[in-house]
Amino acid sequence: MTELRIAIVGFGKIARDQHVGAIAAVPGATLAAVASRNASLPGLPHFATIEELLEKGPRIDAVSLCAPPQVRRAQAAAALAAGKHVMLEKPPGTSVAELDPLIVMAAEAKRTLFATWHSRHAPAVEPAREWLAARRITSVHVNWKEDVRVWHPGQAWIWEPGGLGVFDPGINALSIVTKILPKPVFVTAAELAFPANCQAPIAANLTLTDIGGLAITAEFDFRQTGPQSWDILVETDQGRLTLSGGGRHMAIDGKTVAEAPDEEYRELYRRFVTLAVTGASDVDLAPLRLVADAFLLGRRTIVEPFVD
Repeated sequence: MTELRIAIVGFGKIARDQHVGAIAAVPGATLAAVASRNASLPGLPHFATIEELLEKGPRIDAVSLCAPPQVRRAQAAAALAAGKHVMLEKPPGTSVAELDPLIVMAAEAKRTLFATWHSRHAPAVEPAREWLAARRITSVHVNWKEDVRVWHPGQAWIWEPGGLGVFDPGINALSIVTKILPKPVFVTAAELAFPANCQAPIAANLTLTDIGGLAITAEFDFRQTGPQSWDILVETDQGRLTLSGGGRHMAIDGKTVAEAPDEEYRELYRRFVTLAVTGASDVDLAPLRLVADAFLLGRRTIVEPFVD
Protein backbone atom coordinates (compact mmCIF):
# COMPACT_ATOMS: atom_id res chain seq x y z
CA MET A 1 0.00 0.00 0.00
CA THR A 2 1.67 3.21 -1.16
CA GLU A 3 -1.06 5.66 -0.12
CA LEU A 4 -3.51 5.30 2.77
CA ARG A 5 -6.87 6.54 1.48
CA ILE A 6 -8.77 7.82 4.51
CA ALA A 7 -12.38 8.83 5.06
CA ILE A 8 -13.27 11.06 8.00
CA VAL A 9 -16.48 9.98 9.74
CA GLY A 10 -18.03 12.79 11.76
CA PHE A 11 -17.14 16.22 10.47
CA GLY A 12 -17.40 18.52 13.47
CA LYS A 13 -15.04 21.07 14.97
CA ILE A 14 -12.12 18.73 15.74
CA ALA A 15 -12.23 17.17 12.26
CA ARG A 16 -12.23 20.57 10.56
CA ASP A 17 -9.68 22.18 12.87
CA GLN A 18 -7.17 19.34 13.12
CA HIS A 19 -7.73 16.23 11.02
CA VAL A 20 -8.12 17.74 7.55
CA GLY A 21 -4.90 19.73 7.73
CA ALA A 22 -2.96 16.90 9.34
CA ILE A 23 -3.89 14.40 6.64
CA ALA A 24 -2.92 16.90 3.94
CA ALA A 25 0.49 17.39 5.57
CA VAL A 26 1.45 13.73 6.03
CA PRO A 27 3.10 11.83 3.16
CA GLY A 28 1.34 8.55 2.51
CA ALA A 29 -2.07 9.79 3.68
CA THR A 30 -4.89 11.09 1.47
CA LEU A 31 -8.33 12.34 2.45
CA ALA A 32 -10.71 10.51 0.12
CA ALA A 33 -14.22 11.11 1.52
CA VAL A 34 -16.31 12.48 4.37
CA ALA A 35 -19.28 10.89 6.13
CA SER A 36 -21.38 13.25 8.22
CA ARG A 37 -25.06 14.08 8.63
CA ASN A 38 -24.40 17.77 9.04
CA ALA A 39 -21.29 18.83 7.14
CA SER A 40 -19.22 18.20 4.03
CA LEU A 41 -15.99 19.38 2.40
CA PRO A 42 -16.07 20.89 -1.09
CA GLY A 43 -14.50 18.67 -3.70
CA LEU A 44 -14.76 15.45 -1.72
CA PRO A 45 -17.35 12.66 -1.95
CA HIS A 46 -19.84 13.05 0.89
CA PHE A 47 -22.11 10.51 2.58
CA ALA A 48 -24.58 10.84 5.43
CA THR A 49 -23.51 7.72 7.36
CA ILE A 50 -20.63 5.31 7.57
CA GLU A 51 -22.90 2.59 6.22
CA GLU A 52 -23.59 4.65 3.10
CA LEU A 53 -19.88 5.43 2.78
CA LEU A 54 -18.91 1.75 2.96
CA GLU A 55 -21.62 0.71 0.51
CA LYS A 56 -21.50 3.50 -2.08
CA GLY A 57 -18.32 5.44 -1.47
CA PRO A 58 -15.02 5.51 -3.35
CA ARG A 59 -12.25 3.05 -2.63
CA ILE A 60 -10.81 3.71 0.84
CA ASP A 61 -8.35 1.89 3.07
CA ALA A 62 -9.14 3.47 6.42
CA VAL A 63 -11.56 5.57 8.43
CA SER A 64 -10.83 8.21 11.02
CA LEU A 65 -13.71 8.29 13.49
CA CYS A 66 -14.37 11.81 14.77
CA ALA A 67 -18.05 11.45 15.68
CA PRO A 68 -19.05 11.67 19.39
CA PRO A 69 -17.84 8.68 21.44
CA GLN A 70 -21.37 7.36 22.00
CA VAL A 71 -21.52 6.07 18.39
CA ARG A 72 -17.87 5.24 17.85
CA ARG A 73 -17.94 1.54 18.77
CA ALA A 74 -20.63 0.69 16.22
CA GLN A 75 -18.86 2.72 13.54
CA ALA A 76 -15.54 1.01 14.26
CA ALA A 77 -17.15 -2.43 14.12
CA ALA A 78 -18.74 -1.64 10.74
CA ALA A 79 -15.44 -0.39 9.33
CA LEU A 80 -13.42 -3.37 10.58
CA ALA A 81 -16.04 -5.77 9.21
CA ALA A 82 -15.58 -4.06 5.85
CA GLY A 83 -11.81 -4.59 6.01
CA LYS A 84 -10.81 -1.01 6.83
CA HIS A 85 -8.14 0.27 9.19
CA VAL A 86 -9.63 2.39 12.00
CA MET A 87 -8.39 5.46 13.85
CA LEU A 88 -10.36 6.41 16.96
CA GLU A 89 -10.38 10.01 18.16
CA LYS A 90 -10.05 10.32 21.91
CA PRO A 91 -11.69 9.06 24.01
CA PRO A 92 -11.77 5.76 22.10
CA GLY A 93 -15.24 4.89 23.40
CA THR A 94 -17.77 5.36 26.15
CA SER A 95 -16.60 2.39 28.21
CA VAL A 96 -13.49 0.30 28.64
CA ALA A 97 -15.04 -3.11 27.93
CA GLU A 98 -16.58 -2.10 24.60
CA LEU A 99 -13.08 -1.79 23.11
CA ASP A 100 -12.16 -5.44 23.75
CA PRO A 101 -14.30 -6.90 20.91
CA LEU A 102 -12.89 -4.30 18.52
CA ILE A 103 -9.33 -5.30 19.43
CA VAL A 104 -10.22 -8.91 18.65
CA MET A 105 -11.91 -7.95 15.37
CA ALA A 106 -8.89 -5.95 14.25
CA ALA A 107 -6.50 -8.79 15.04
CA GLU A 108 -8.63 -11.36 13.22
CA ALA A 109 -8.95 -9.10 10.17
CA LYS A 110 -5.27 -8.10 10.28
CA ARG A 111 -6.35 -4.50 10.27
CA THR A 112 -5.12 -1.59 12.37
CA LEU A 113 -7.09 -0.28 15.33
CA PHE A 114 -5.46 2.91 16.60
CA ALA A 115 -6.77 4.53 19.78
CA THR A 116 -5.23 7.99 19.63
CA TRP A 117 -4.05 10.25 22.45
CA HIS A 118 -3.03 13.40 20.63
CA SER A 119 -1.63 15.16 23.71
CA ARG A 120 1.03 12.47 24.07
CA HIS A 121 2.46 13.79 20.81
CA ALA A 122 2.84 17.35 22.05
CA PRO A 123 6.49 18.36 21.51
CA ALA A 124 7.59 18.55 25.16
CA VAL A 125 6.03 15.27 26.34
CA GLU A 126 8.80 12.90 25.26
CA PRO A 127 11.57 15.20 26.58
CA ALA A 128 9.69 15.31 29.89
CA ARG A 129 9.47 11.52 30.04
CA GLU A 130 13.19 11.20 29.37
CA TRP A 131 14.11 13.83 31.98
CA LEU A 132 11.92 12.24 34.67
CA ALA A 133 13.27 8.74 34.00
CA ALA A 134 16.60 9.70 35.61
CA ARG A 135 15.14 11.42 38.69
CA ARG A 136 13.20 10.63 41.84
CA ILE A 137 9.70 12.05 41.58
CA THR A 138 8.17 13.34 44.82
CA SER A 139 4.79 14.72 43.70
CA VAL A 140 2.66 15.52 40.67
CA HIS A 141 -0.10 18.09 40.27
CA VAL A 142 -2.33 18.57 37.20
CA ASN A 143 -4.14 21.87 36.64
CA TRP A 144 -6.38 21.46 33.55
CA LYS A 145 -9.03 24.16 33.31
CA GLU A 146 -10.74 25.57 30.24
CA ASP A 147 -13.91 27.29 29.09
CA VAL A 148 -16.33 24.73 27.66
CA ARG A 149 -18.20 27.45 25.78
CA VAL A 150 -15.05 28.25 23.82
CA TRP A 151 -13.83 24.71 23.10
CA HIS A 152 -17.12 22.79 22.85
CA PRO A 153 -19.75 25.33 21.77
CA GLY A 154 -23.19 23.80 21.28
CA GLN A 155 -21.93 20.24 21.72
CA ALA A 156 -24.76 18.79 23.78
CA TRP A 157 -23.40 15.24 23.46
CA ILE A 158 -20.61 16.05 25.90
CA TRP A 159 -23.16 16.35 28.74
CA GLU A 160 -24.92 13.07 27.97
CA PRO A 161 -23.98 9.62 29.38
CA GLY A 162 -20.71 8.60 27.73
CA GLY A 163 -19.85 12.18 26.78
CA LEU A 164 -17.40 12.45 29.72
CA GLY A 165 -18.04 16.12 30.47
CA VAL A 166 -14.89 17.74 31.85
CA PHE A 167 -13.03 14.47 31.36
CA ASP A 168 -13.14 15.04 27.59
CA PRO A 169 -10.24 17.50 27.99
CA GLY A 170 -9.14 16.00 31.31
CA ILE A 171 -8.33 12.69 29.67
CA ASN A 172 -5.69 14.55 27.65
CA ALA A 173 -3.87 15.34 30.88
CA LEU A 174 -4.21 11.75 32.04
CA SER A 175 -2.79 10.53 28.73
CA ILE A 176 0.30 12.66 29.36
CA VAL A 177 0.64 11.58 33.00
CA THR A 178 0.47 7.90 32.05
CA LYS A 179 3.11 8.54 29.37
CA ILE A 180 5.70 10.48 31.37
CA LEU A 181 5.58 8.69 34.73
CA PRO A 182 7.70 5.54 35.06
CA LYS A 183 5.13 3.46 36.98
CA PRO A 184 1.41 2.78 36.38
CA VAL A 185 -0.92 5.05 38.35
CA PHE A 186 -4.39 4.51 39.76
CA VAL A 187 -7.21 6.59 41.25
CA THR A 188 -7.80 6.47 45.01
CA ALA A 189 -10.48 9.18 45.36
CA ALA A 190 -12.45 11.65 43.27
CA GLU A 191 -14.88 14.52 43.71
CA LEU A 192 -17.21 15.12 40.77
CA ALA A 193 -19.40 18.21 40.28
CA PHE A 194 -22.48 17.57 38.11
CA PRO A 195 -24.65 20.42 36.81
CA ALA A 196 -28.25 19.84 37.86
CA ASN A 197 -29.33 19.44 34.22
CA CYS A 198 -26.41 17.29 32.97
CA GLN A 199 -25.38 13.64 33.06
CA ALA A 200 -21.62 14.34 33.01
CA PRO A 201 -19.42 16.38 35.37
CA ILE A 202 -18.38 19.97 34.77
CA ALA A 203 -15.50 19.77 37.26
CA ALA A 204 -13.50 17.07 39.02
CA ASN A 205 -10.75 16.72 41.58
CA LEU A 206 -8.79 13.46 41.55
CA THR A 207 -6.34 11.86 43.94
CA LEU A 208 -4.05 9.26 42.39
CA THR A 209 -0.94 7.31 43.29
CA ASP A 210 1.34 4.52 42.11
CA ILE A 211 2.60 1.34 43.75
CA GLY A 212 5.26 3.37 45.55
CA GLY A 213 2.79 5.82 47.07
CA LEU A 214 3.57 8.82 44.84
CA ALA A 215 1.32 11.80 45.62
CA ILE A 216 -0.63 12.79 42.48
CA THR A 217 -3.51 15.27 42.35
CA ALA A 218 -5.50 16.63 39.44
CA GLU A 219 -7.96 19.50 39.10
CA PHE A 220 -10.24 19.63 36.05
CA ASP A 221 -12.76 22.42 35.45
CA PHE A 222 -14.87 23.38 32.43
CA ARG A 223 -15.85 26.76 33.95
CA GLN A 224 -12.54 28.57 33.46
CA THR A 225 -12.73 32.03 31.95
CA GLY A 226 -9.85 34.26 30.94
CA PRO A 227 -6.48 32.48 30.62
CA GLN A 228 -6.81 28.75 30.10
CA SER A 229 -4.72 26.24 32.09
CA TRP A 230 -3.26 23.02 30.72
CA ASP A 231 -0.38 22.48 33.14
CA ILE A 232 1.37 19.54 34.84
CA LEU A 233 3.83 20.23 37.66
CA VAL A 234 6.24 17.48 38.74
CA GLU A 235 8.46 17.90 41.81
CA THR A 236 11.66 15.85 41.80
CA ASP A 237 14.88 15.54 43.78
CA GLN A 238 16.56 17.65 41.07
CA GLY A 239 14.04 20.42 40.54
CA ARG A 240 10.54 21.14 39.35
CA LEU A 241 9.43 20.16 35.87
CA THR A 242 6.55 22.16 34.41
CA LEU A 243 4.67 21.07 31.31
CA SER A 244 2.41 23.85 30.10
CA GLY A 245 0.29 24.59 27.06
CA GLY A 246 -1.00 21.03 27.01
CA GLY A 247 2.51 19.58 26.70
CA ARG A 248 3.92 22.07 24.21
CA HIS A 249 6.30 23.79 26.63
CA MET A 250 8.69 22.26 29.19
CA ALA A 251 10.57 24.17 31.87
CA ILE A 252 12.88 23.11 34.69
CA ASP A 253 12.75 25.46 37.67
CA GLY A 254 11.20 28.08 35.42
CA LYS A 255 13.78 27.83 32.62
CA THR A 256 12.50 26.70 29.20
CA VAL A 257 14.25 23.56 27.96
CA ALA A 258 11.85 22.24 25.31
CA GLU A 259 9.34 23.95 23.05
CA ALA A 260 8.26 23.39 19.46
CA PRO A 261 5.35 24.03 17.08
CA ASP A 262 2.23 21.92 17.53
CA GLU A 263 2.25 18.86 15.27
CA GLU A 264 0.21 16.51 17.45
CA TYR A 265 -2.27 15.45 14.80
CA ARG A 266 0.37 15.14 12.10
CA GLU A 267 2.20 12.73 14.40
CA LEU A 268 -1.01 10.74 14.85
CA TYR A 269 -1.41 10.30 11.11
CA ARG A 270 2.25 9.45 10.63
CA ARG A 271 1.75 6.72 13.22
CA PHE A 272 -1.48 5.56 11.57
CA VAL A 273 0.19 5.25 8.17
CA THR A 274 3.05 3.25 9.70
CA LEU A 275 0.72 0.90 11.59
CA ALA A 276 -1.47 0.28 8.54
CA VAL A 277 1.45 -1.03 6.50
CA THR A 278 1.46 -4.22 8.59
CA GLY A 279 -2.02 -4.06 10.12
CA ALA A 280 -0.59 -3.66 13.62
CA SER A 281 -2.76 -2.06 16.33
CA ASP A 282 -2.06 0.45 19.09
CA VAL A 283 -4.77 0.55 21.76
CA ASP A 284 -3.62 1.87 25.14
CA LEU A 285 -6.64 2.15 27.42
CA ALA A 286 -4.82 3.41 30.54
CA PRO A 287 -6.23 6.98 30.39
CA LEU A 288 -9.79 5.71 29.85
CA ARG A 289 -9.44 3.30 32.78
CA LEU A 290 -8.52 6.20 35.05
CA VAL A 291 -11.62 8.11 33.99
CA ALA A 292 -13.80 5.03 34.52
CA ASP A 293 -12.32 4.57 37.99
CA ALA A 294 -12.96 8.22 38.81
CA PHE A 295 -16.64 7.64 38.05
CA LEU A 296 -16.62 4.47 40.17
CA LEU A 297 -14.94 6.11 43.17
CA GLY A 298 -16.23 9.65 42.82
CA ARG A 299 -18.26 11.48 45.43
CA ARG A 300 -20.86 13.44 43.51
CA THR A 301 -22.18 16.91 44.19
CA ILE A 302 -24.85 18.82 42.28
CA VAL A 303 -24.03 22.35 41.14
CA GLU A 304 -25.89 25.03 39.20
CA PRO A 305 -27.37 24.03 35.83
CA PHE A 306 -25.22 24.55 32.76
CA VAL A 307 -26.57 26.81 30.02
CA ASP A 308 -24.54 26.98 26.81
